[in-house]
Amino acid sequence: MDLSIIIPIFNEEESVVPLYEGLRQVLEILDCSSEIIFANDGSGDGSAKALDALAARDPRVTVIHLRRNYGQTAALMAAIQHSSGAVIIPLDGDGQNDPADIPRLLAKLKEGYDVVSGWRKTRHDTGSRRIASGAANLLISKLLGVGLHDYGCTMKAYRRDVIEGVKLYGEMHRFIPIYAGWEGGRVTELEVTHHPRKFGRSKYGFGRIARVTLDLFILYFLDRAFDRPIQFFGKFGLIFLATSFALFGWALVLKFGYGLSLVQTPLPLMAGTVGLSGVLFLLLGVIAELQVRTYFESQGKSPFKIRSVSHQSAVAPAVDTRW
Repeated sequence: MDLSIIIPIFNEEESVVPLYEGLRQVLEILDCSSEIIFANDGSGDGSAKALDALAARDPRVTVIHLRRNYGQTAALMAAIQHSSGAVIIPLDGDGQNDPADIPRLLAKLKEGYDVVSGWRKTRHDTGSRRIASGAANLLISKLLGVGLHDYGCTMKAYRRDVIEGVKLYGEMHRFIPIYAGWEGGRVTELEVTHHPRKFGRSKYGFGRIARVTLDLFILYFLDRAFDRPIQFFGKFGLIFLATSFALFGWALVLKFGYGLSLVQTPLPLMAGTVGLSGVLFLLLGVIAELQVRTYFESQGKSPFKIRSVSHQSAVAPAVDTRW
């Protein structure tokens, strides 16, 4: 299969058929084999029935019904695992992504890129969502070093080999370009159309901000210290210990230099508390270091990946038959 279109669906009964029709028109003009995989993420409306009707009339359509609502990331992972295309393009199920952008994404991939990320430069969302999204995109780009304008846009094009084996949890579907960049993949972005929502209501709320923030912290740790956690936690430990010694030293200066009793100042207690925190950070780093080494060695994983090897075979020396 050349192309897999994957679409998570959650209570999008009215959007399913218009989205499919738009996809069908685009796929018919593409010179490649294709499939459409819908992941029904525990919808409680008539989405399941509408999707099954599409699967019955079009052999290119596959519908995966999840047992309950697991979230967009899980639905996308289920669709990816059931897909077989060399190129994978996810779309939102609400009809705000435009299938007409698919040929443009594919053309950009042919320029030598591994990931083409959609950029909703003109967004039809509320002002608060645009502001929050802009701030989040800027923060993610600065922390993780992959400069994209719109991580939240579901519409992206991936070569299968750069996301093969990627396991996603929480809200991490938006960070797939980060994983691809870490693996040495070439990542770029392309402006895509963003339509106003015609049916239903948005599934995104401010409660998602906290989940995305926590996932961002996890990715930051994976990027900076996954294979060397003692360096990450050890820095905090050393800073806390240095602060503890400084506080205790100042307490001694107050006692012997100014005649102030140690019980008259909170500095000794603060020094003990901060010092204990430093020790705990160091111990946490040691434990994490042991776990990481167990992870790599038990599963036969390597902390590095090789792009290619260049080697020129040496000419074998002549054999001296006298010996």
